[in-house]
Amino acid sequence: MSTELKDLRTLLVHEARDEARRDGSRTVEAEHVLLALAATDTPAARMLAEAGLTVDAIRAALDQEWEQSLAVAGIAVKIGLLPTATPDHGRTPKVGESAITILRRALDAPPKQSVGRIGPTRLLIGILDSDRSRVARALKTAGVDRLALRDRALEALAQGIH
Repeated sequence: MSTELKDLRTLLVHEARDEARRDGSRTVEAEHVLLALAATDTPAARMLAEAGLTVDAIRAALDQEWEQSLAVAGIAVKIGLLPTATPDHGRTPKVGESAITILRRALDAPPKQSVGRIGPTRLLIGILDSDRSRVARALKTAGVDRLALRDRALEALAQGIH
């Protein structure tokens, strides 16, 4: 992804949608935004990488979270044994509820902004701001301190790193 990625539109409309398509999903959800963000050349992606959250590590954590969630329901599934999703390049995934939620949380992150773009760091804060999401469960599974990472992103944002 370009080092010039600066706005939410590029991330959501192009990269996260590509992740959703690759996943066979009809909607762009928070995990697709996180994967797209991790693939950027931004301070937010570097924070993720420093926490051990590369694109591959995030995919592995999401797979493990899915297996664990199904196990709670009594369904034993191994992701690696399932066929991979068939991307539907003709489909345009819509923005899903969890992606909308992270946008709201990103806008509410301090320091508040009245107008302007949502940059990658603010978006990362929106992603990390929930303890009851699929992403939060996946990060816990990966052994990542979500709150410490969120605090680091908040500090970066306060220093003007968008």
